[in-house]
Amino acid sequence: MFTPRSDTDPLEGGFDQLDRSGRMIARLARRPVWPVLAMVLLIAGIAWWFLMSMAGSIIEIQGTPRPLGPGMSLISRFLPVEPGSFAATIADLCLSADSGLVLTSGSFPALAMALFVMWFAMSAAMMLPTAAPMIRTYAEIADTAAARGEPVVHPAVLTAGYLSVWAVAAFGFTSVQLTIAQMSGTSATSPVKGVIAGLILLGAGLYQFTPLKQACLKKCRNPFTTLFARWKSSVRGIFRLGMEQGVWCLGCCWALMLIMLAVGSMNVVWMAALTLFTFLEKTGAGLVTTKAGGAIISLWGAALIWSALA
Repeated sequence: MFTPRSDTDPLEGGFDQLDRSGRMIARLARRPVWPVLAMVLLIAGIAWWFLMSMAGSIIEIQGTPRPLGPGMSLISRFLPVEPGSFAATIADLCLSADSGLVLTSGSFPALAMALFVMWFAMSAAMMLPTAAPMIRTYAEIADTAAARGEPVVHPAVLTAGYLSVWAVAAFGFTSVQLTIAQMSGTSATSPVKGVIAGLILLGAGLYQFTPLKQACLKKCRNPFTTLFARWKSSVRGIFRLGMEQGVWCLGCCWALMLIMLAVGSMNVVWMAALTLFTFLEKTGAGLVTTKAGGAIISLWGAALIWSALA
């Protein structure tokens, strides 16, 4: 049975035997709301910086411009990246996914790992900001529990569980991209690429109207019920709780993530647009945003398929 700690000194009542770093962690565990939000912003910020560095490094490779969509040349101008840097190397490998020769060579493991890094970075950059309300809800529940002297697990464990689901999903996205690259061939003007991109958009748009999408969206919008009902005081329990929330989020957003395959997987302009849409969808009420977005994406996909086959 734990005794509530003094309001004047949050470290009294059991933390005095810890070293300095232990007491710091204990302080965060007691009043975690703002530190956790800062942590979310920091991780998302690092992911965005890394992806923008990749985008800036692939505008021009060996003197050949790369048409990666609107806004990308501006990023390259304000965020130059040294050739041979980690971001540039990952970007070069990701671009090679369009080459069937690379897919059958000995560099395939490096290519697959590069794509995984890219997809996981995109997942963290796009999904963590939309998960901030859920993480804050957990932090507030943990804060209340800690104030009563109950043991709590740091919200970083919840976030780690959440991101682990997207790490697994990144492997799936990588496999899909490699499969599409093999199916579509090396020609940038191949009609197969247009049809595949159209099918991705059409599927993502229609998924917005499915009961599964609406069920997952409901869970994402109301995390308190799940967090409170399934509350745990162990690290393993909170990690699994984070995974559960990650599964609901994946069920809500996997199709939207695949849109990046149609518009350019390293186009940070589209990433920002989809992140904003997902945030509005998760924090809003009703299904107007969801269905309107689904209708627009579906029509776009159908038009792209028609254009590719014409």
